[in-house]
Amino acid sequence: MFIDVAKIRIESGKGGNGCVSFHREKYVANGGPDGGDGGRGGDVYLQADDNLSTLMDFRYKRKYAAENGQDGRGKKCSGKNAKDLTIRVPRGTLVYEDKTGSLMADISGDDPVLIAKGGRGGWGNTHFATPRRQAPRFAKPGLPGEVFDLRLELKLIADVGLIGYPNVGKSTLISVLSAAKPKIANYPFTTLTPVLGVVRLGPEESFVAADIPGLIEGAAGGAGLGHDFLRHVERCRLLLHLVDISGSEGRDPVSDYRTINAELAKFSPALAKQKQIVLGNKCDIATEEQQAAFAAFIENEGVVYRPISAVTHEGTKELPGLLYGELQKLPPPLPYEPDYVKPQPKAPPRSFSAKKEAEGVFRVEAQWLERILDGTDIDDYESLQYFQLQLEKNGVLDKLIELGVEENDTIKIGEYEFDYIF
Repeated sequence: MFIDVAKIRIESGKGGNGCVSFHREKYVANGGPDGGDGGRGGDVYLQADDNLSTLMDFRYKRKYAAENGQDGRGKKCSGKNAKDLTIRVPRGTLVYEDKTGSLMADISGDDPVLIAKGGRGGWGNTHFATPRRQAPRFAKPGLPGEVFDLRLELKLIADVGLIGYPNVGKSTLISVLSAAKPKIANYPFTTLTPVLGVVRLGPEESFVAADIPGLIEGAAGGAGLGHDFLRHVERCRLLLHLVDISGSEGRDPVSDYRTINAELAKFSPALAKQKQIVLGNKCDIATEEQQAAFAAFIENEGVVYRPISAVTHEGTKELPGLLYGELQKLPPPLPYEPDYVKPQPKAPPRSFSAKKEAEGVFRVEAQWLERILDGTDIDDYESLQYFQLQLEKNGVLDKLIELGVEENDTIKIGEYEFDYIF
């Protein structure tokens, strides 16, 4: 099954917690703090893998999480940094932030792309020792990692894209030009998924061709199968437009040509300007009048034209050389430029909010304060003293006094509750 759109959630690792430890050794009194720092949480990368051609794997597994950093230990031993997580995706995958729809990365190169950065490890208690506070019994917890809900959208990368109405002979042609073996039958929408084939001219001369499922009128608006697969045409440097000049399906070849180009323009104006080569297929069953009329029309359009028959191989032997020569004149496809901007905090890191919830009850909301509390030993005097110092330095106590706090009132910070004492 060909899956070219998927949604996943990724989480980078949390940083390890700092350690509270003191040096213990025979004949060494008051060894002092020796708690190590926590390790860094694992990053999450996405990397192109040419062995993958679909996003099928992400249909069954949708959550990916990197490892957390190791906690610090005594003797100033820092925790081990976590291993990074690399998620392999097909080359040509676009990564969108699902909530905003912004493009975060185009996974088309060879290097892995960082998507979510792991959290920083917390400091051990050695960082908090001062001449006045010689035995700190607190440390900093590790910072959380980043969490993203992503939408993956695969846009196949091919040099040549075969486009045209259903049943014009695209699958037959790609089977003739390459080793691809698509399903071929005489009914609409035989090709249900894009088919890639490598066309080889020599040991080092080759290009990739893609058989795009047939387009019909209204494809850009969602009609037929074309709407789902038009995105794959955008990656092609050269379009090979097949037209049934025999009218075997009861359609007019000139009308077919104009309709397909109109659908390309509706989907993407840039796509309509792509270099095209038009192939008049089924010339073995077309009359001379039909061939001459269509050839005259295409010449007036200023487009390269070749009559062929994919079934009898008439005119197909010269095609690889013609296509390869045209590709040498065209620039390589440009990668999509990311437009995702990581949101900045709405307020400075040391901001907080305080409010009076009820008579004698006040709540303080501040993530940075909750992180300090997580690493505070509330049963230790010096640890609580450090916490109170943070309240004073950052204006929390002044704000509570402004709100009218009184002796023995309850102060709530996160899951903790304290009694206010002058």
